[in-house]
Amino acid sequence: QVQLVESGGGLVQAGGSLRLSCTASKSRFSMYHVGWYHQPPGKQRELVAQMTSDGSTNYADSVKGRFTISRDNAKNTVYLQMNSLKPEDTGVYSCNAEGTLLYRGRNYWGQGTQVTVAS
Repeated sequence: QVQLVESGGGLVQAGGSLRLSCTASKSRFSMYHVGWYHQPPGKQRELVAQMTSDGSTNYADSVKGRFTISRDNAKNTVYLQMNSLKPEDTGVYSCNAEGTLLYRGRNYWGQGTQVTVAS
């Protein structure tokens, strides 16, 4: 079992920046695809950024050019740098890890961290 712990959320003014972190409790993190999901208030969770185990990235159109996903496998950590934040970016951000190869079929979620963007 892998625990994912997010941090870095908070209250920020529109146009500001935040960096979210998600740290896994076990090693071999490089064997996982990782993603950040956003759940706005009263809405469904949606994928905003994803990085495969080999480093390929994918972003939702709403965050392209503003958000950057990165990972440090030595620290078992994935980051989400969020710039030019907008009020519509408000919500709970959760990280997800999906296993590959020997770890295929394993899927883990963090508890989420709240981001609030004030207009």
